[in-house]
Amino acid sequence: MKNKHLFKSLILPGIIALFILNSCVENKINKPLRIAISKAKPIEYYGAYSAWLKNIDSTTICIDMYHMPLDSALLLMDNCDGLLVTGGPDVNPAWYGQAGDTIKCGSIDNKRDTLEIALIKKALEMNMPFVGICRGEQILNVALGGSLIVDIPTDYDTVVVHRCDDPYNYRHEIFVNSNTLLFELSGTLKGAVNSNHHQAINKLAGKLKVSARTSDSLIEAIEWKNHENKAFLIAVQWHPERLPDTNKLSFPIAENFINSAREFQKLAN
Repeated sequence: MKNKHLFKSLILPGIIALFILNSCVENKINKPLRIAISKAKPIEYYGAYSAWLKNIDSTTICIDMYHMPLDSALLLMDNCDGLLVTGGPDVNPAWYGQAGDTIKCGSIDNKRDTLEIALIKKALEMNMPFVGICRGEQILNVALGGSLIVDIPTDYDTVVVHRCDDPYNYRHEIFVNSNTLLFELSGTLKGAVNSNHHQAINKLAGKLKVSARTSDSLIEAIEWKNHENKAFLIAVQWHPERLPDTNKLSFPIAENFINSAREFQKLAN
């Protein structure tokens, strides 16, 4: 009886507490990923980005950062596991010292420029996994001190069509550098991707290196020059969210971004 009483009074509560603790830890580790998306709405224009990630993990929570105040978005980043910067209008050339070239631009969203540069800097400070798509690649380069070709047709001699009236179906070939993370993920040295941009990277930011180019030598993908102690980071000119899962330059990027976000979440906890 004495041993039974001792078990109830001392040992049993400890076992229950340990069970509750383990359950809390497990739930915390397995909680859904929270991915910050620089602009994810309206759905008819930006919904493919969230769908691309949810195809890897359907429980992923995608958070639209554009439709909230800047200070709220930056505060929310503390509870996110990755950042995806999406395509969209041109980056204001004033950000890289070419304000006079705005005449060559299409639409410009100054609010979005400010938001995304702040989000990128916050994500890099946190060592958070990052993916940039189209404009997302361009503004990453600008945020780190690089510049852009303001308008490919007028500023760059090329026979490659980088923007056309049917961007969902038109493809052009890119060539992947072998000593890159992109090659490691895709396992391919070349592939067909979609085209929907009239701007591209000009001066590459010093912390980045080229992952892929087109046959006219325009930069199509970038990543860290030195990956050591840095989180996953890839940015591309094409739209992988609009490509089929079988494309080696689409699915592996999303998959590895999501896996890296899970690792980030575990470390943060």
